[in-house]
Amino acid sequence: RHLNELFYSQCPVQIIPRSVVVRYGDNVSADCKTSVLHEGMGWEASEGAVPMTKNQNLITWRVPELTEWDIKPLCYINSKRCNNNQCEIELPVTVFKTPDSVFISTVNHRGPMMEGQQYELQCDVHNVAPVQNLTVKWYKGQTLLKQTNFTDTIETPVNKTITLLIGPDRADDGAEYWCEAELDLGADGPQPHPTNSSKPLSIAVYYKPKHSSSTETIIQDDKVMLDCTVKANPAPMYTWDHLKEKNSSSVLKSSALSLGNYTCTATNTLGRDSKVFIVKGQF
Repeated sequence: RHLNELFYSQCPVQIIPRSVVVRYGDNVSADCKTSVLHEGMGWEASEGAVPMTKNQNLITWRVPELTEWDIKPLCYINSKRCNNNQCEIELPVTVFKTPDSVFISTVNHRGPMMEGQQYELQCDVHNVAPVQNLTVKWYKGQTLLKQTNFTDTIETPVNKTITLLIGPDRADDGAEYWCEAELDLGADGPQPHPTNSSKPLSIAVYYKPKHSSSTETIIQDDKVMLDCTVKANPAPMYTWDHLKEKNSSSVLKSSALSLGNYTCTATNTLGRDSKVFIVKGQF
């Protein structure tokens, strides 16, 4: 049972709706009604107060543009049905504000990231309230990585900074990270929940060449190639051993070679990796 219902037997007024959620600067209203004889009822509030009236059983608290964060409107009644001839009920009001901005950045780092090292991303959420209803979510692409909630009970707007540690690998080259601020204001709040997202942060990852296998046997044929191509960032340079002439191509025609072993090495600024091709005849 709601607080208003529990108090009705002790304080014979009913507030409709029982609680309100309102965006800062928007209009808000609530009715207070009674079915008992009384000597006056009214609304106490720092905005939209209604003076005591004796000849009405329904009075409305109304603010066309709410600009107070911690407003606590009270509907009161003077009646012999109350203890001490007066009682009151508070209308719970949640005032919210979506962030001015949500910004993602890397902490103490610029340029490409190195595979296997750790980096810190930062999400800055500016001017949001109430922070206890805020969830900040981290995404890589469409995958949710982490979410953070807050226990602060402050009602006025605040700034929040949240960090995320990442250890990117080669599969993350070109990945987009982003963060999102979501306000969950309960059943009385806006649906779907108000969300503000950062722009995506695209990361470049540097990684050394790595062949999927260290050797490959090739049967010599006009159509068969020795393919040393490997993914790496920055793009690798290629060198071949046992060739009569220097060749920096990643692909050689098997038909142009003598039978035997050929070692290809792919090299970039982070390292090198070699692969041996064994060229055999068809018979």
